[in-house]
Amino acid sequence: MEFRHLVSFITIAEELHFGRAAQRLHLTQPSLSAQLQKLEKSLGVRLVARNSHEVRLTPAGREFELQARQIVAHLDRAARSAKATAEGRIGSLNVGYNLPASRHVLPDALSRMTELHPDIVVSLWEKRTGPQLAGLADGSLDLALVYGHPSTADFRYRRLLHRVPLVAVVGRRHRWADRPGVPFAELQNQDCVLFDREQCPAMYDEILRSAAATRISLNIKHTADDPGATAHMVSVRPVVGFASLPRAVSMGMGATGSSSVAVKLFDPIPTLDVYAVWRAEESNPAVSLFLECVDSADLGALTA
Repeated sequence: MEFRHLVSFITIAEELHFGRAAQRLHLTQPSLSAQLQKLEKSLGVRLVARNSHEVRLTPAGREFELQARQIVAHLDRAARSAKATAEGRIGSLNVGYNLPASRHVLPDALSRMTELHPDIVVSLWEKRTGPQLAGLADGSLDLALVYGHPSTADFRYRRLLHRVPLVAVVGRRHRWADRPGVPFAELQNQDCVLFDREQCPAMYDEILRSAAATRISLNIKHTADDPGATAHMVSVRPVVGFASLPRAVSMGMGATGSSSVAVKLFDPIPTLDVYAVWRAEESNPAVSLFLECVDSADLGALTA
């Protein structure tokens, strides 16, 4: 059974006239008759009865017409779906993101995606930079919104936000807790808690770069996996941790009842940029559509 035979049969069923059906299909009547015969032979039933006065469907033909239309419609939908997927108009997109991106990138970008590409399903995953880049590498993420950009040729990137400040995090009883800001050089005499570099390479490197700029060495006494663990640790030990300003604000550091306080750093002010990162050999067309939606947003400095 061939697809063209189904189309020919449906046309015969609609016209009930071989001449008009052949004309619609741009076939000769003998060719159309031959296609019908091959279809009936493959099915083992007679679908069309005809004489010199009329053409009509047999009971089997009427039933087969219903099924044939469903098959043709299904294949047509499949073809449209494949084309739309290839063009990025439908499909799925897995996006990793960090906190600044969730506040300053995703709202407008998702709104535009929903408006312009409603058939693309976007799934969101909040992760730190390291896990996001690992997700890009193993294919579980299609796009990452992270601090800094990777240096490997396996990824491409685009800057979205710049000047996201980093702050010191201390406990309520720390002597810095009531200060509005502290020169970075004063970290020279402080025990610090820091995360592993693989969790967020750009933030880790910026902290050490700022230390080098002030000619000090950080005394890293403890390791914490995330800002929440850092907040807990500084609340019970006289150590200094680090977080982005947006994360400190979101965690309520310094608010009434909070056991940790965010203290601004200056001379220098350590800052980070937020980048969109994707695979260099990306095959999902929805990635470029999402980036177009991001590009239309008004992005810039983050000072809140």
